[in-house]
Amino acid sequence: MVANKADSLLGNYAPDFELPGVDGQVHHLARYLEQYQAVGVLFMCNHCPYVRAYLERLKQIQTDFADRGFTLIGINSNDPNKFPEDSFENMKAFTAEMGLNFPYLWDSNQDVARAFEAQKTPEVFLLDSSGIVHYCGAIDDNTQQPEAVKVNYLRDAIAAVLQQETVATTSAPAIGCTVKWRN
Repeated sequence: MVANKADSLLGNYAPDFELPGVDGQVHHLARYLEQYQAVGVLFMCNHCPYVRAYLERLKQIQTDFADRGFTLIGINSNDPNKFPEDSFENMKAFTAEMGLNFPYLWDSNQDVARAFEAQKTPEVFLLDSSGIVHYCGAIDDNTQQPEAVKVNYLRDAIAAVLQQETVATTSAPAIGCTVKWRN
């Protein structure tokens, strides 16, 4: 597989963060690591057609693994000056419209995306409860056709981490829009 830039995090501690959520609360990664056996840090946004193509699958992953000690955390790091649809206010509307069942956080200064070396939306980083990154990259191998998926990278990685097993595929190139960086 082609290496992701973010592969440098594999086997290392994920950068901690504290970000505002669309729910009006401040979310701290360390608190999630205390509560869950596995945490998926998902870089996403409102406008990206790839994120939209994956939303139902992501919500289903959250539903399927929530009672087993897993949570997703969505983070939008896009520059709203370039893409007004990705503003914090529009994130709130997007969350309600799409029925997100996981926290959606705002990385307004893009520090968290830079620390994770995130490049795409969607791009996911799977952490264990110690904060070690076990997987990064794509959600599965077929963005546009959920019924044609052959490899469920994220699902397989979550299952392995929850069972305290080695993740077989530790990275897969994320397919999606680029993170919209500020100038």
